Amino acid sequence: MSKLEIGKQTERAGDWLSKIPGRLHGWIIPLAILLIWELASALQLVSATMLPAPSKIAEQFIRLILNGELLEHLGISSYRAGLGFLLGTAAGLMLGLSTGLGKLAERTLDPSLQMLRMIPLLSLIPLFILWFGVGEFSKILMISLGAFFPVYVNTFLGIRNVDMKLIEVSRIYEYSRWELLGKLIIPAALPNILLGVRLSLGAAWLVLVVAEMMGTSAGVGYMIQDARAYSQTDIVFVGIVVFAVVGKLSDSTVRLLENRWLRWRDTFKG
Repeated sequence: MSKLEIGKQTERAGDWLSKIPGRLHGWIIPLAILLIWELASALQLVSATMLPAPSKIAEQFIRLILNGELLEHLGISSYRAGLGFLLGTAAGLMLGLSTGLGKLAERTLDPSLQMLRMIPLLSLIPLFILWFGVGEFSKILMISLGAFFPVYVNTFLGIRNVDMKLIEVSRIYEYSRWELLGKLIIPAALPNILLGVRLSLGAAWLVLVVAEMMGTSAGVGYMIQDARAYSQTDIVFVGIVVFAVVGKLSDSTVRLLENRWLRWRDTFKG
């Protein structure tokens, strides 16, 4: 079979996808999984206790919203994740700029930060509890530490990947140090910085779950832990879905900023 015939067959096979609006393409696989899952539950192929039907999870989701319990837990979790993310991102950006721009800062700070980055975050939980207790401060500090390293590493990498030819051109135009930073280095490093922010958001939500399970009385992580203790699997799934949806919305927000701020890039789009 020739390459032309193979290409035509591939094109015909993808015709059905072109009939579906592009915005819905990402929902095809999740909806198919939910349909199979619901059918398996209706036919009692899976245990309702271990894997409740999506319809049962949806009912529990609506009940938790109507009684205000879910919104209360989500508000507390969002506050913790948001504050920890902002602190970690700000610190990562400042130190990433410092080590990326200055050789002295790189030689003195970067080795210690890289060594700290290699320590599993979960292994620090006993120390955080011992030093700061189980209050809000220890949780936010742990989240900020998890959000710090993705921004730091990608900011440093973005600055060091700036093309030297651009630096030489800036010397011809006699840019000042601030002009060089604001008009050249930061814009050139922005793709890496925004990638670090996206990874940092994911890390903040990930660490939030651990932080809320180590000792608290509110939050989505606590709701999941409490439901697990009473074998309320549907509530556990509600918490997982909430984390997934909020995490996706956060990531999509950063992607919108990427599309807006990096409109000048001419890169491969697939």
